[in-house]
Amino acid sequence: MEVSTWNDPGAPQDPNEGGSVLLEWGRQALAGQPFSALLGAAIDSLAPGAVQLQLQITPALTQQHGFVHGGVLSYLADNALAFAGGTAMGAPVVTSEFKINFVRPAQGDRLVVRARCTHAGRTQAVCVSEVFSVSEHGEKLCAIAQGTIARLAASKR
Repeated sequence: MEVSTWNDPGAPQDPNEGGSVLLEWGRQALAGQPFSALLGAAIDSLAPGAVQLQLQITPALTQQHGFVHGGVLSYLADNALAFAGGTAMGAPVVTSEFKINFVRPAQGDRLVVRARCTHAGRTQAVCVSEVFSVSEHGEKLCAIAQGTIARLAASKR
């Protein structure tokens, strides 16, 4: 999953410039991802090294048993890891690798994923995300992921 960050035209020059500026930039970046737009993902909050995304659960996102498909949970976990790592490093990034544990089937009204950067270096960041299903009964943890987010080399345009 690629997330371009501060080097993009229109991105905040300083990640500490202001939460609303960074959040608006994140929403535009997410809207620029065709797959995210197809699924209807949205960013609720974005700060350097931390993000919260959400996605409404629809029948099209479920598998044969009525649970949200694992690929949808993986997408959310991966995208959140990349936003957390990219904003922590202040650079365009891609996911180098990630691992996910599915801890319970996802059912409910929507999914929420929260990710945070646990370590950011010069060329990579390690991040963790947790995916929750949300219903009138509250949140239930469905998946936990950890990944390595790699800084992209500066392009020579």
